[in-house]
Amino acid sequence: MTDKPRRDLFIVNTGDGKGKSSSAFGVMLRAVARGWNVKVIQFIKSDKWQTGEKKMADQLGVEWVTGGDGFTWESDDMEATEQAAADAWRQAKDSIASGDYDLIILDEATYPVTFGWIDEQDVVESITGRPEGVNVIITGRDASDAVVEAADTVTEMRKVKHAFDKGIAARKGLDF
Repeated sequence: MTDKPRRDLFIVNTGDGKGKSSSAFGVMLRAVARGWNVKVIQFIKSDKWQTGEKKMADQLGVEWVTGGDGFTWESDDMEATEQAAADAWRQAKDSIASGDYDLIILDEATYPVTFGWIDEQDVVESITGRPEGVNVIITGRDASDAVVEAADTVTEMRKVKHAFDKGIAARKGLDF
């Protein structure tokens, strides 16, 4: 008897170009359209950001956890920022292990792994040991080698040119 390959996937969207989270949220829309139970856990952005993705997710009934306290370079208390990431990881780990979700998006999760705020091996083991049927997408720059190795699909977004380099700030509807 031959072992059947898993039908679920672990996907990583990384790189210094735009589109990592947007790609994951596109998959979120597809998954909801197919009747999947979807959860998003953000690791960096705070509740201060009123994003279009979150607004749409609320309308679609997607469970959304904003686990960050803002961009790290704006943090007044790095210890609290690290703790927020650790708390978000605990929620993510429990959600993955529960088997209750068809898709879990760990938005910007590469950062706390790279910064050493959450244990890389724990992340890899939790995702590779997930229950059958749970698909996971991780987004963010600088995905670690172990995360990349464990993934089924890895896409690296490469910046060729960016409006921000010309001083053009992020725009509602296009960037958030």
